[in-house]
Parts: sequence; C-alpha cells; structure tokens
Amino acid sequence: MKNIILFIVTLFSSGFTHAQNSTRVFQSAVKQGLDLKIEVNDGYYIFKPFSANIIETTFVPKGEYLKATSHAVVAKPYNSYFEMTDNGNEVVLKTKGLYVTITKKPFKISYHYKDKFIISEKEGYVKNDSLETIQFHLEKDEILYGGGARALGMNRRGNRLELYNKAHYGYETRSELMNYTMPIVVSSKQYLVHFDNAPIGFLDLDSKGDNTLTYETISGRKTYQVIVGDSWLDMIDNYTDLTGKQPLLPRWALGNFSSRFGYHSQREVEMTIKKFKDEKIPVDAIILDLYWFGKELKGTMGNLEVFREAFPDFEGMVKRLKDKGVKTITITEPFILTTSKKWNEAVEKRILAKDSVGKPATYDFYFGNTGLIDIYNPDGEKWFWNIYKGLANKGVAGVWGDLGEPEVHPEWVEHKAGSANEVHNIYGHDWARLVFEGYERDFPNTRPFILMRAGYSGSQRYGMIPWSGDVNRTWGGLQSQPEIALQMGMQGLAYMHSDLGGFAGANLDDELYARWLQYGVFNPIYRPHAQEDVPSEPVFRSEKAKALAKEAIELRYKLLPYNYNLVYENNQFGKPLMRPLFFEEPNNSDLFDYSKTYLWGNDFLVSPVLEAGKKEQDVYFPKDNVWFNYYTDEKVTGGQTKTVTLKENAIPTYVRAGAFIPNTNSIQTTEIYDDRVYKIDYYHDASVLSSSRSVYTDDGKSANAIADKNYEILNFEMETKGSVLEFQISDDIGKNYSSKSRIFYLTIHGLEKKPKRIMVGRNSDFDWSETTKTARIPVERNSEETSIITVKLKK
Repeated sequence: MKNIILFIVTLFSSGFTHAQNSTRVFQSAVKQGLDLKIEVNDGYYIFKPFSANIIETTFVPKGEYLKATSHAVVAKPYNSYFEMTDNGNEVVLKTKGLYVTITKKPFKISYHYKDKFIISEKEGYVKNDSLETIQFHLEKDEILYGGGARALGMNRRGNRLELYNKAHYGYETRSELMNYTMPIVVSSKQYLVHFDNAPIGFLDLDSKGDNTLTYETISGRKTYQVIVGDSWLDMIDNYTDLTGKQPLLPRWALGNFSSRFGYHSQREVEMTIKKFKDEKIPVDAIILDLYWFGKELKGTMGNLEVFREAFPDFEGMVKRLKDKGVKTITITEPFILTTSKKWNEAVEKRILAKDSVGKPATYDFYFGNTGLIDIYNPDGEKWFWNIYKGLANKGVAGVWGDLGEPEVHPEWVEHKAGSANEVHNIYGHDWARLVFEGYERDFPNTRPFILMRAGYSGSQRYGMIPWSGDVNRTWGGLQSQPEIALQMGMQGLAYMHSDLGGFAGANLDDELYARWLQYGVFNPIYRPHAQEDVPSEPVFRSEKAKALAKEAIELRYKLLPYNYNLVYENNQFGKPLMRPLFFEEPNNSDLFDYSKTYLWGNDFLVSPVLEAGKKEQDVYFPKDNVWFNYYTDEKVTGGQTKTVTLKENAIPTYVRAGAFIPNTNSIQTTEIYDDRVYKIDYYHDASVLSSSRSVYTDDGKSANAIADKNYEILNFEMETKGSVLEFQISDDIGKNYSSKSRIFYLTIHGLEKKPKRIMVGRNSDFDWSETTKTARIPVERNSEETSIITVKLKK
C-alpha cells in the first residue's frame, strides 16, 4: 500500500505526467470557426485563442448551455490564428506562442508557451453538493499573487481566499477579505489565469499544501483564460488587451486632494481651500462626503440632492472653487434609506432591488433602514445616471462611489440580472460602467473621474480609480499599502491607492502622517483622507507636519509631466504605475515576496519608511544599473542591498542612470501647468552608452485626445561618441495638436568635471554648478525640429 501512495505522489508532482479527472472520457475533436470543440462523456470544452498569448477554455456540462456573456472580456478573437493537430493520443491547439494539449487517455489538459510548460488542469471541472470547481496542478516552487486587494504578504500561496467584496474597517498588516476581490491568479512563472465568472466563491491557492489551485463558485460560467507574455509588462499588457485598457485620467487627478469625513458646510469647504491658498500648498480638488446631502450621519443617505441649509449656494461655491483651480467631487452611495427624501420616488419608479415576492427589498445597516438601487434594471440605471448628470451640470467634476461592495447585500435580495450572490462582486464594476457610459453619452469631451471602493476584473476599462478602504491610522496600516497597490497593478487596476495618513481612528501621529504623505508622492493618486477627529489636511496639522507635507506635495507637482506620462503608458500598454522589483529581475526569487521597495514607472526606485523612529533602512538596488540618489546625486551600483541613512523630509528615492526625468516649476494647481518652459534632467553614468525616453503630453482633459490625434510625444536621446555625449530632442505631433515653441532646460547630472564645451547649434552657453556637478543647458526649439546638443567631456 505504501508503494501505491508514493507512486501517486510522484505523478502529481509533475505537470507533464499526472492524469486529470479519471471519469472524463475523450470522444471527439473538431475545429469550428475560431474555436476548437472537444466532446467528452459529461459535456464539452470550447477552446478559443484570442492571440498568441491568450487562450480561453470553457467547459459546458451535459444538460447546460454555453453562457457566452462575460463581465470582463472585451477583446475579440477575430484575427487569432491557430492550428489543430491530432497526434493519436493527443490533440494540440497551437498558436504562434501559447498552445494547449488535450491528452485523450487518460484525459488531461495542459498549457505551454513556446515549448515551456505553463500549467495543467488537475481534476478540471467538478461539481459537488454546494460548489462547482475547476482545479489545476501547481509546481511546488511557484509563488502566487492575485485574488484582488488583500493584506497577506506578496506571496499568497497557502491561502483560501473568499471571493466576496467586503469592507474591512480599521485593518492593519493582515486582511484576508477586502473591498476588491478578483478571480485572478498570477504566478512567478509569469502567467496569469483569469476565472471569467461573476458569482461569489473562493480562490484556493494551495491551502492544503498539495500543489493544487482551485477556483470554486456557486454558479455561472466554467470559463477561464490563460495569459502569458515575454515579460511581466508584456503579460499585463496582454491581460488588459483582453479586459480593456484604463482610459486617460484628467491631468488634475494627479494633483493633491483635500478630503475628510467630512465637510459639514459650504463655509467649511471654502475656508479649507482658502487655508491651502494662504499657506501656498498646492491643491486640485476637494471631496465632499455625505454631509453635502444631509445634516446627520445617519438617516439621510439616499437624499442625493444638495442640503441647502448647509450649502445654500452650492453652484456658486463650485464655480468659485473652479476659478481657483480646484475641482469639486461629491460622494454617492447606492443605498436609498426609507427615511430619505428619495424613498417614495424610488419605490414609485420601481428602481430598487426586490425581495422574493417582488416588493422593494429593505433591511437594516449602519446608516439606517434601506433599499438598494438595482443598477441592472434599465429604469434604475437611468434614474441613478440622472443624479450624476444633474451634479455634473452643477459643475461637479468627479464621482465618488462609496459602499459599492455593496456593503450590506443579503443573499435573498433579487436583481434584474440575478440573485445578490450572482451580481454582488460585479455591482461596483457595473456601477462604474453606468457612470462611464453616461459620461460617454452626455459629456463626450470630458474625462470622467470615478473613485470607487469596490470593483472586479476588468473594472479598469470604465475608468475606475480604486482605493484600499478604511485602513487604520497606524504604522501597521501603512505597512500593508505597498503590497496592496503592487498586487492590484499586476491585476489591471493600476490606480489603487490609500487614504494617505490613514482613515480609521483618532491617532495624532505627525511622523506617521509625514511618512505616509511622502510615500504618497509615488502613488497613483494623492488623496489624504480620514475621519474628522484628527485632520487629514496638512493645513490643519502642526507647523512641522505641515511643512513636511508641503514639501512632499510640492515634489508631487514637480514630477507632474513624468507622472502624466505614466498615465499614458498605462492607457496604451497597461503598465502599472507602481511595479515590483521582480519586474526588473524576473529570475531573482529573493524578490518574489518583496514589496518594501518598488519602481515608480521605469526610472524611480522608491523605498517608503514604514516604521516609527527609524534612522536607517536597507534598500535593494536592482542589478545591471547604476542608481542616483534623487536628492544628492550620490551613485549606487546595482545588485546589492545597502543600508541608507534616512532623512526626516524625504523617503529614500533613486533614479536610474540613463533616465530622462521631465519636471516642472512649483505650481499651486495643475490648471496653470504650462510646459512652454520645459525642464528635463538627464542622469549620466559612463556605463550607459546610449539612452532614450519618450514623454507624452496633451491638453490634459480631452476624452479622445489620442484617437483625435490631439497630442504630442517628445523624444529624448543620448548617444556616447568617445568623449562626446550627443543629445537629440525631437517630437511626434498629432495632426490636430496645436504645437508650440519651447525653451528646454536640459540638466545633466553625474558629471565629474565641468564639460570642456557644450554646443547647441552655434550657441555654447550653459550653467555649471561646481557644488552639484551639474550642467544646465538652455535649448530654444521650434516644434517639428530636431535639436542636437553636443557635450564634450574633459578627460
């Protein structure tokens, strides 16, 4: 008996040799159009290649029909090429990269990419009494990521993750279930599996330690896609091609937000922004929590109209703020309390989710007795959109959707599209769709700002900006944030960010506040927010905390052109703004479970300070690069961990040698951003013989800037020719973009001596700093010209 057990273990330790469901019997294989259909004794499979990097697999059990509708997938497999071959005991569907092998006896499905084994089904699809499952075999050394937003450590293998969006108030270093659960698994072997199904369930990442990955669900589609790529960024690009790219954010969304729970009156709002202006702290938006529609915390949710007693001139307030370069954003929730002003209207217009007998479903939660808008009912969708349309017509510039898990969603509640458990995880996703499509229809020239607390796979295509929920205002709360943001970026939602400073609890800790806001400089969204017991806005903090916050916010604005280019890269290529270090070193297993230091875009290395009272910390510098201290220009050779001294006014930040970093002068709002005077810093090291970067720009607000050819891309290049550095500046201009002449100030860092000569055409003027060892070169340039700058170095 022992020998039999050992034999079984050996079989299951290899992706190449183990058998699948022993009762499943192959019957036939036929290529039908763009699909491959495999008949088995208990149903059939449909294999659908979307590209050389994506194959979708669906199982349809006997007695069921093919459910073709996906909440996530928008790509079409129109031009996907594949070959089908029958090799006797194997049927192979082969693209130019990814291929799937179906072994007939014993039945087995396995996936390879360019002859490298990726993954195979273990039991495949199985239905038991309560759940339907799809099971895969894992290799023993794989690190697993995914499952949405959780605080578990980067390696999530060993956990059984519930797929049920749910808020976790006051979490710190560990949270097993949060607002964004995602049916996605990402492997350190550089593949992604997306389970394309909306109903609730579980994602078991080898919790039993038997090398098994299991997707479990209550119902729905038995569909998954396997996605691969030649690099981490390539894989994410392919996934976001499948599920949709994030639209461009408006430029103002990269600025500083004033936000708290919450501003009680028009006077309080305008006084707060006046404080920012008086203190000369940049700010671009203010967010109004639930007091804009009611005086009390409880009992008013669902009013969804301006509370005139506290905001008598709401429209005038919004206009005055706009004139100062400050946008207004209002909170909304999908709950209509029975005590709210809209309750009777909601009942009359039949826009609410129902109970089992067709009456409006009502139940109690923290804010009162409530109903829930049925966004799957066309009447409910139209009614809810008209609320947003009305606010937009009042000048409101952005949408904040809160409690969208939905926060309380009893399983007996019925929606037009199905039961609560069938639509729960995609409610926030479709709420964002409702808003996004409304803007496309009624405000087609506006880039929407859609801040949401819950979503699902593919939500990025609706412009969703996620945040990490009600994190505790403690060091433990801060420590979990890099992991959450990095994980979500790998899963397509690249704008995951936190309430800077922390949300929950009345903890007045200036050091924590400053460190969190310094970390926020290198976050997708810069939005301090908290319960009002302790102020979240820097203008109401101590003088020291305010000064540190101001310095961080000014740096955020200085990097505006660099950050805006990250928005473009995400829109075009799906690139996360925050990237794990293993993207840089994909074969370094020591980095697979590491989130303490990360990349901000391609060229910044950032190491947030996550503990109180620290004077120094270890930073790993990726190999095959030289890294410049952003504040001192000290160079560090990559491939080592170095202990660095910490400064009170900044976190450790480094720039890759060979980088061109665009930046701007200090401004108080992005509304006055002007790049006719363009600052670009180049980080020189002799190890970099040539380098190039491109920087995207447009008007910062047109919804269809790229499609309408209303943009400009600036190209910066450097090539070493002996003792001469030759720089070129050129551009690619969309045919509908109003091009302009500029003065560029090219600053070269990392020089050992003052250059012997610098020429820009016939001009040889430049400024040399002996202290910083930098050369600053003015370059007057007309659009569509190529400017050449030669720098003759002293030997």
